[in-house]
Amino acid sequence: MDWATLSAGFTLWDVAALTLLALSWAGATRLIEHPPKNRPSTSVLMADYRRAWMEVFITRQPRIFDSQIVASLRQGTAFFASASMIAIGGGFALLGNADQLRGVAQDLSPSVDPVVVFEIKLMLMLLFAANAFLKFVWSHRLFGYTSVLMAAVPEDPDDPATLVRARKAGEINVTGGRSYNRGLRSVYFGIAAAGWLLGPFVLMLTTLVTLAVILRREFASQSRAVLLEPGDKPRFEA
Repeated sequence: MDWATLSAGFTLWDVAALTLLALSWAGATRLIEHPPKNRPSTSVLMADYRRAWMEVFITRQPRIFDSQIVASLRQGTAFFASASMIAIGGGFALLGNADQLRGVAQDLSPSVDPVVVFEIKLMLMLLFAANAFLKFVWSHRLFGYTSVLMAAVPEDPDDPATLVRARKAGEINVTGGRSYNRGLRSVYFGIAAAGWLLGPFVLMLTTLVTLAVILRREFASQSRAVLLEPGDKPRFEA
């Protein structure tokens, strides 16, 4: 591999496509987690419900229902963490067979990049998969912390430690959900990054489509409309 090979395989359009991908990924996260006050995202609305859940949990007897919910959350993160590991393994397998992948691309595109260029493009997908794996693992651990904090909440609602610990559990739960959502976005944009194998213009298209889908789900989905129905808007007061 030398500079001449790389410069021949990548153009300014590739740089523009990668910039768009990076800005879309980072910008979507910023907008979803810190939306305008008059237009909260679905993730922010669900964070309020997570906090409200921990306060309702205080007076629920028995509390087995709540422990089952946390267990289901951990199962979901474990599933996606395992899927991310499989994707990482598949990516390394593709790196070892880049010549065959190059042959497939040759059937779909009139111009074929050198093998090293394909390997770099595959590594981008691997980076997204690795980031998703780390986010899912951390989310899984945070939900474990949540379950421990819930177990530490006294059964007496009048105990001074009850509300304090419940709110701590709520905040850890919110943090776990935030990490889980970041992992999902890494998966989404990792799939979009596959478009780079067919060229920078395809990458731009897949990036914009992915961004549109994510923002629609967070700011214009039916589920968000349900969460905003009048009469039921939990707000956590510190």
